[in-house]
Amino acid sequence: MKEGDALSPFIFNFALEYAIRRVQVNWDGLKLNGTHQLLAYVDDVNILGGSVDTVKKNAEALVAATKVIGLEVHAHKTKYMTVSRDQNVGRIHSMKTDNSSTERVDEIKYLGTTLTNQNSIQEEIKSRLKSGNTCYYTVQNLLSSRLLTKNLKIKIYRTIFLPDILYGCETWSLTLREKRRLRVFENRVLRRVFEPKRDELTG
Repeated sequence: MKEGDALSPFIFNFALEYAIRRVQVNWDGLKLNGTHQLLAYVDDVNILGGSVDTVKKNAEALVAATKVIGLEVHAHKTKYMTVSRDQNVGRIHSMKTDNSSTERVDEIKYLGTTLTNQNSIQEEIKSRLKSGNTCYYTVQNLLSSRLLTKNLKIKIYRTIFLPDILYGCETWSLTLREKRRLRVFENRVLRRVFEPKRDELTG
């Protein structure tokens, strides 16, 4: 098939699903405590494990299974991360799988969400606010335009800004500091929509 063919994603998904099922049947290594520990979305595959050795073993099994059907793992895009209270766990800088080195990182972006080895939400909120600021500066002229009603501006805020900033917020455990940062951003947008008003008594 040519690049961009409509059937290409379907065939790729079938091939990857076949390889994953084959690994689970033959190795039974992609399970931890009885549950499957492999997350796959299109060509973005995550292998979870209780130790670096478990992840390495499962990664090698998956690489072997995909090679049989002609799929290849992109070595430069493949990373691994350890999440532990003990900061010295998994301090080796790389992990060898299939004669290629896998780099260890402190944070990974998965499906638009930033995951860190400290399981901290601060970097994710920082990233979301940065994306929201980009959106804000793109449409700030619309928000201050007198041609649009305030209700329409609020609708723009709710349909464009909020989904972008609050993506994945169901998993956030917010501190007062993070709540304040989100509130500061919201107030800035609302000030642009409603315009500052002068109080005659207080000035």
